[in-house]
Amino acid sequence: MTDKHQQKMQKLKEKVDAGIAAADQERGVMILLTGDGKGKSSSAFGMVMRALGYHYKVGVVQFIKGEQLSGEELYLQEKCPEVDFYQMGTGFTWNTQDRRGDMEAALRTWLVAKRMLADESFHLVVLDELTYMLSFQYLDEAEVLDALRNRPFSQSVVVTGRGGGAGLQALADTVSEIRDVKHAYRAGIMARRGVDF
Repeated sequence: MTDKHQQKMQKLKEKVDAGIAAADQERGVMILLTGDGKGKSSSAFGMVMRALGYHYKVGVVQFIKGEQLSGEELYLQEKCPEVDFYQMGTGFTWNTQDRRGDMEAALRTWLVAKRMLADESFHLVVLDELTYMLSFQYLDEAEVLDALRNRPFSQSVVVTGRGGGAGLQALADTVSEIRDVKHAYRAGIMARRGVDF
């Protein structure tokens, strides 16, 4: 039994080692976190903490969110003032129901994001809920894709949100789709502070 396990683990190690050896490019990556499930923004903020652990410069731009203070916003403002953090500030577009106002806010917010994407001092830029701005056609998709494509060579970017289109998926180096299997909300359980926001 032990020999079988050891052989299995040895084969796995050889496969992993070969994969590591084949990865010979050192550059920034684009990650798209999408899907109907919970955890896209949470995953992105995990990467923010990871980058901060190495003392890298980080920028975070949140589209849609901003009326209600979230745990991540409170933490970054209080504990991580070095993070360049910007929120659109209008809240959810389905609450405002003001297309023109939302488009203007999206454009103002995009200009902040675009500046970060052109600044090589940022190691990581998170564009939280950007996909909605493309799905709702609040921003010009070609311009967004161009800025993402032409960002500094060593800069990584994380884009979150449902959908977003084939262009984002094609451009991304890594695409993870978070599937909604079950959600407490549908069972009548309220969103929980420190878990959901």
